[in-house]
Amino acid sequence: MGRYIAYRLILTVFVLLGVSLAIFFMIRLVPGDPAELLADQWATKEDIEQLRRDMGLDKPITVQYLIFMDRLLHGDLGNSVITKVPVTSEIAAKFPSTLKLAVTGTIIAVVIGSLAGTISAVRPYSIFDNTAMILALLGVSTPAFWLGLMFMLVFSVHLGWFPAMGAATPKHLVLPSLTLGLLTAGVIARQSRSSMLQTLQEDYIVTARSKGLRERVVVYKHALKNALIPVVTIVGLQFGHLLGGTVLVESVFSWPGMGRLLVDAIFTRDYPIIQGAVLMFAMAFALVNLGVDLLYGLLDPRIGYE
Repeated sequence: MGRYIAYRLILTVFVLLGVSLAIFFMIRLVPGDPAELLADQWATKEDIEQLRRDMGLDKPITVQYLIFMDRLLHGDLGNSVITKVPVTSEIAAKFPSTLKLAVTGTIIAVVIGSLAGTISAVRPYSIFDNTAMILALLGVSTPAFWLGLMFMLVFSVHLGWFPAMGAATPKHLVLPSLTLGLLTAGVIARQSRSSMLQTLQEDYIVTARSKGLRERVVVYKHALKNALIPVVTIVGLQFGHLLGGTVLVESVFSWPGMGRLLVDAIFTRDYPIIQGAVLMFAMAFALVNLGVDLLYGLLDPRIGYE
């Protein structure tokens, strides 16, 4: 397993290099000059040119990328062109809030989605099954920002149960995490139902039932563990989706995380912040996928890593 982990970590380095290359050139293809955006209305052409030189934008784009990679290899993501604060400090301050929101949303999604999918598979084509799958389809189709606004309207404006914006208390976490969790629960519920239905038709499940075991024991002791392997894959992918989805949800609920940091950086063309935030998301997604692969071995000892 050690060799497998080392191999995956090496692949992760190449993935991050590819992401850095893509995001570096893509954000520079966007029309507009960051120096003109940052300069005040009384700035002269000479002031703007000086600002471009200070930002390193006067150099060829390939030279800019080589400078960026040299700093990256030394653990330096540069400084924000707006606040002049190191990008690593900005990310260190914002990423824990985003991670807390994504983890909470994932827990909600796994609990609701796996439970609903399992019950639907045990009672196929029942009223519960049909209702759960309709709600799952709505969850998959509903935009995150719209659901967040509806939660805010109902539970904050009309009922006053939870605060609408900010992150000062644990109550502030409820609505944004529910928004993320319920949308992802639909995907997990559909996958859980499909996987469980297939597992319940296996020969060893038929044998377990023929021995007179209780249906609860058959489902939760014998079937559920094997049915979870495809679900774990979906959960890993959806966790990465949740990290990206926080960009919209954090903007709606004014959550002080990486999402708002990235959105603000895009509007101000803050290149170092954009590059650092996207690289952080990519690294988190790659590490989550590695963790999911390693979890397969715990669920099914027959899975090897050589």
